[in-house]
Amino acid sequence: MNIPSFRSHVRAQETLVGTLVSLPSPDIVELLAALDVDWLFIDAEHGAFGPETVIELLRAAHQCPCLVRIPAIDEGWIKKVLDAGAAGIIVPQIATKAQAEQVITMCKYAPLGNRGVGLGRAHGYGQKFSDYLQHANDHTVIVLQAETASILNCIDDITAMPEVDAILIGPYDLSASLGHSGDLQHETVQSAIQTVLASCQRNSTAAGIFGVCAQDVAPYKALGFSLLTVGVDTLFIQTAAQAEISLIRET
Repeated sequence: MNIPSFRSHVRAQETLVGTLVSLPSPDIVELLAALDVDWLFIDAEHGAFGPETVIELLRAAHQCPCLVRIPAIDEGWIKKVLDAGAAGIIVPQIATKAQAEQVITMCKYAPLGNRGVGLGRAHGYGQKFSDYLQHANDHTVIVLQAETASILNCIDDITAMPEVDAILIGPYDLSASLGHSGDLQHETVQSAIQTVLASCQRNSTAAGIFGVCAQDVAPYKALGFSLLTVGVDTLFIQTAAQAEISLIRET
């Protein structure tokens, strides 16, 4: 799988397994990209880094497609991330149809939007500029996050937008918004997750979800979620290190 073709795999609702990168370390990205992953989730919302670091993480990923979660709906962030060579963006805390439309406008070149034209890594700093402009609208992945109770009121309008490739549920924020913080199995939270999934299925939009481990994600894969985020770099390091430390102490 390469970066330009990644959107077609997302839209086909193929099972795509990725993991979340929260540390500003190109070395970690390079290590993870060499594993059996389909994509990487670069978290610039909660990660302590800015666009200057994002481009280094994208370089380290080589040909592994990366979706970058930006901090908020921000045109400057969107332009910099896409120009840096991300396969697409993940936008958190979407609550209204108008916000979804705003994101699309910022991500797409005219006539579909008003993304600014600039030279960047995505098109060889100008060497492949004409080809990039011709195909960017077809290749750029737009993922919107369902993390608020408000999005449930307009989810059908959003999943019906052809430019929206996937809805990624943020289960922890969603549970908090619904008044059951951290209780992902609460019936209200599970009902909301099912509402989002059903809307995605009606409109042929990929549904995605995050879980800290495979055991958490597996039930959602069985339900039909296809854009899967399993684990976080920090937890991988902590878990593996603690296991070895505990083992030697018990030996």
